[in-house]
Amino acid sequence: MGTTNESLPFFTQFIRFRAKYSDLPTFTFFVVANSIVSAYLVLSLALSISHIVNGGAKKSRVVLIFFDTGMLALLTAGASAAAAIVYLAHKGNTRTNWFAICQQFNSFCERISGSLIGSFGAVVVLILLILLSAATLSRR
Repeated sequence: MGTTNESLPFFTQFIRFRAKYSDLPTFTFFVVANSIVSAYLVLSLALSISHIVNGGAKKSRVVLIFFDTGMLALLTAGASAAAAIVYLAHKGNTRTNWFAICQQFNSFCERISGSLIGSFGAVVVLILLILLSAATLSRR
């Protein structure tokens, strides 16, 4: 999403329409939310590996599940907000004169749709990770 950029000529080569992710604050929130969640998961990986090596530390596992759930909420919020804008980009809204821009900006819409699919895939994986962690913690 962070590298989406497309411009189209309008009448001449000197006047161009452009579409970037940073033009819409919702997409900026989407990129920031995914960056925060990715950084958290990389940092929590070391703590998770130490939990696998050491059998103890039950309280820190509960804290990890708590923070994982918070990151799930942030990731879901970013993906849901971006999904609303992607829907408007594909379908438009005639009542408010918002036109469907995906008919003109094909590459832009393909990239934002692909990143949105990846983000919702990450939501599903994070849900499974939290459920697996909670089930493992409750067994001990």
